Amino acid sequence: MNQVRVGMIGYKFMGKAHSHAYRDIPMFFPNTPRPVMKAICGRNEEAVRQAAGQFGWEEAATDWRELVSRDDIDLIDINAPSDAHKEIAIAAAGAGKHLFCEKPLALTLADAREMLAAAETAGVKHMVGFNYRFAPAVQLARKLIGEGRLGRIYHFRATFLQDWIVDPEFPLVWRLDKTIAGSGAHGDLGAHLIDMARFLVGEMTEVVGMSETFVKERPLPGSMTGLSATGSGSGSKGPVTVDDATLFLCRFANGALGSFEATRFAAGHRCTNSFEINGSLGSVKFDFERMNELQVYFTGDPADVQGFRRVLATDPAHAYSEAWWPPGHTIGYEHTFIHEMVECLKALQENRQPVPNFHDGVLCQAVLEAVERSIAEKRWVQIGEM
Repeated sequence: MNQVRVGMIGYKFMGKAHSHAYRDIPMFFPNTPRPVMKAICGRNEEAVRQAAGQFGWEEAATDWRELVSRDDIDLIDINAPSDAHKEIAIAAAGAGKHLFCEKPLALTLADAREMLAAAETAGVKHMVGFNYRFAPAVQLARKLIGEGRLGRIYHFRATFLQDWIVDPEFPLVWRLDKTIAGSGAHGDLGAHLIDMARFLVGEMTEVVGMSETFVKERPLPGSMTGLSATGSGSGSKGPVTVDDATLFLCRFANGALGSFEATRFAAGHRCTNSFEINGSLGSVKFDFERMNELQVYFTGDPADVQGFRRVLATDPAHAYSEAWWPPGHTIGYEHTFIHEMVECLKALQENRQPVPNFHDGVLCQAVLEAVERSIAEKRWVQIGEM
């Protein structure tokens, strides 16, 4: 397989990120199948045509049902709002298309399981978009853990802190509507933390959580894109139906303990996606705002030089870095999408399931809903209950 013909549904924040990835892959990863950007799809005909021209797609479309049935499309890329994921993915799988779907996989665990079942029944490849796995420094953390260099893992603590809706007059965008988004900070930000924990430490067995919606009503929106929006000017407000912040604790199957905090109300934090892992032989610390660095500590270092060291994960020794710039020349947020798309395209070429896939999406959704049940019932919830 020398090329993969892509049809993409969604054209805003994630649509731009995915388009950029498809365009850069042939230049930096020439041994990967070339993505052919056949058609981009969205409901607003004028806007999607503008996006097609700006992002480099051959065509613009407004009917996703027609797009998924086309014979000249191999892969359907779904980055529309979360409430659209299930219907599109199931239809595309039925049409024999391979699937890439942004996280969270679905609004509910039941829907996520239906999506996985449809993909497995159709025999198509499927991938879910947990892009933060693909930062070279995160890949280094996984390598150190996998090789046993941190010893037995005791703790995983993670935070994803943002502040883009601290202003109570910020409009009621779709991410604050449960019928479209599924949940708020928990499903949007917490999903990334859960996937990172599973990727690095392993499966969770039980959780207990709490959440809060600090601003209950917001002005109705006029226009919105990405994490930006303007009000309608009508003076009318609507209810916020998702969480603004969710915190939870967990136990891992390997005996480690975990703590998680996801909030959109941490003033001064634009995108503090961070974790720390402590083991019997050492620790690692990561913050996506310094995404090229991993802080590493080993207990076996001589006493007079013990302490966290900064490892800049830009040398060819680190995952994906050989494709980019000379050592010390850093990469950014957009490169995580390039790396995950490389994994997707190579998996198609090698006739294997990419990782992470819909199985990971389902397992993440199970944890999300276990936390929600814990909050509602004020108790520890076993993941096996879900």
